[in-house]
Amino acid sequence: MIAVPDPITAAGPARVKIEITGNGTTLSFSGALNVAGIAPLWHRVQHAASNVASNAAASTISPLTIDLAAVTSCDTAGAAMLLQAERNHSGPVTIRGAAQTVENVLARVRPAAELAPQGPPVVPPSWHAVIGSTMTAFGDGFVTLGEVATAMVRLPGRMRMFRLVDLLRAMDETGVQAIPLVVLLGTLIGLILAFQSLVPMQRYGAGIYVAELVSLGLVRELGPLLTAVVLAGRSGSAFAAEIGTMKVNQELDALSAMGVDSMTMLVLPRLSAAVLMMPVLTVLMELAGLLGMTLVLTGSGIAPVIVMHQVALALRPRDLIGGLCKAVLFGAVVALIGCRAGLSTGVGPRSVGRSATSAVVGGIVATIALDGLMAVLFYRLGL
Repeated sequence: MIAVPDPITAAGPARVKIEITGNGTTLSFSGALNVAGIAPLWHRVQHAASNVASNAAASTISPLTIDLAAVTSCDTAGAAMLLQAERNHSGPVTIRGAAQTVENVLARVRPAAELAPQGPPVVPPSWHAVIGSTMTAFGDGFVTLGEVATAMVRLPGRMRMFRLVDLLRAMDETGVQAIPLVVLLGTLIGLILAFQSLVPMQRYGAGIYVAELVSLGLVRELGPLLTAVVLAGRSGSAFAAEIGTMKVNQELDALSAMGVDSMTMLVLPRLSAAVLMMPVLTVLMELAGLLGMTLVLTGSGIAPVIVMHQVALALRPRDLIGGLCKAVLFGAVVALIGCRAGLSTGVGPRSVGRSATSAVVGGIVATIALDGLMAVLFYRLGL
């Protein structure tokens, strides 16, 4: 049996020799620069080409010479490697000794390489980079909290920057316009909880206690939490988008140049609106949930008077006060995260969208984490 040589490897493996002299750097290639042979060379070649420029002074960039005299063949992958090295080097590049076939491949690939995006390749972040960015985000949040506290302390002397019109507009957007959604969501949650609780409770003849179960869950946990989720989705993203757009348009820099504190003028009205409207929205959410629960229990044969009597027996003033305290805290956290995301907006058209997404995700995660911590705290305190 006669072995037929593989055309990809018959010409010999691809090799590169890197020579650094006072006159510049020379990359001497040999063998077949094809897709099967360039993988071990790619990072060495790109690193050498970029280091030539980075290690040289800006006024005297060292030249780069690519010697292809010993190259037997070259495909599009090999041409892409050579052209990428040429792009990574910001100084003069000379290609010499290339055969006519290699020159033809380079000529065909060069237009496509010039259309490729500039800059280094996007590398997925490692786990320690993710942890570092998370810790940085927490640090930025504490810095923003300190700046807001400082702005509140200085507010009596800066009342001219705190405009009532901005506060009323923020309250309208945060609270009044969210009422239909909150009422609808609360009613549906009450219906769902009552339906899901009624089925197993009726097996033991305890359907009447569904009113206590649902009312406690709504007032203590689900009411403030779901309202905070609605606030994060509607207002938190709006805060981030508004302030982020102002930063991209350099309006925040203009305010600073005029001596206007952006924390006092932009953050405090939104923070105040969220803190003031969250308890109202939470109460509406809980009332709507109780209404949905009542509809289900009434349809199952339990009189509305009995349902309200069971709710009055189950709920205590501290349950309502605890839920409202959670609502105030959640509103402040959502507003702070939204404003912080807007203030930390980067440059470019996509940065505003990233800030809005960060505000929504951060607000929801923060409220759920705080709700868990407060649940443990209330349990330990016997509340």
